[in-house]
Amino acid sequence: MKNTVATFRKAKEEGKKLSMLTAYDYSTASLVDAAGINGILVGDSLGNVILGYEDTISVTMEDMIHHGAAVARGAKNALVVVDMPFMSYQGSVYDALNNAGRLMKEGRANAVKLEGGIEVVPQIKAIVQAGIPVMGHLGLTPQSINAFGGYKVQGKDEAAAQKLLDDAKALAEAGVFAIVLECVPSALATLVTEAVDVPTIGIGAGAGCDGQILVYQDMLGMFSDFTPKFVKRYANIGEAMKNAFQSYIEEVAEGVFPAEQHGYGISNEVIEKLY
Repeated sequence: MKNTVATFRKAKEEGKKLSMLTAYDYSTASLVDAAGINGILVGDSLGNVILGYEDTISVTMEDMIHHGAAVARGAKNALVVVDMPFMSYQGSVYDALNNAGRLMKEGRANAVKLEGGIEVVPQIKAIVQAGIPVMGHLGLTPQSINAFGGYKVQGKDEAAAQKLLDDAKALAEAGVFAIVLECVPSALATLVTEAVDVPTIGIGAGAGCDGQILVYQDMLGMFSDFTPKFVKRYANIGEAMKNAFQSYIEEVAEGVFPAEQHGYGISNEVIEKLY
């Protein structure tokens, strides 16, 4: 059954936990979708784990559209949310609406996600009024990493915690259908979750959120450049892949692969006529 924004709202009302993972291509999206995930985020984290950038700042609209469309083709039941990249919405309401529309039309998104609090409420309202579902994102917002001075837990002092709570309420009032809380103290994330009537999706924000999201390469041990504290590794797929690649290299070098069963036959008579 297809997950929708209504599915997310109903889960909050019924106290059911939501699960989300990232995906950036058709084959991975198909596997994640078949597992029964509620939502897939085509995150601008693709800048790090797919394109090899040091941050998400360099990711473009074209990148998001390209990967979003690929994921949408593989996701039959999951809600596909596509990130709005850096400077695709911060400049003006017009830019935000136009780019959100592109992600829906060209990127085949079911919803878009953007970072920020009260300062992006005008953009959120315009996008929602156009019939495009919006997911908010508070706490550690990677597009603002230069302003934060690094990847740090957010909302630890009273003023910062109060702002995060106020921002969450403002986003909910503006019409978002869910809010990602990233790298937020668990007790604060629980308070925010109780204060808003839309689902909160945590990543490094504790078990009090209405759902959880992880970057799939992190939870499968496929991305070794940096592993955040909040990541639980469910399998070491990265090591298994490396071992398989090494076995392949060795078998090719030794002439073990391909074996006879990996080839195609032809009549000896045909071969003889070639000489």
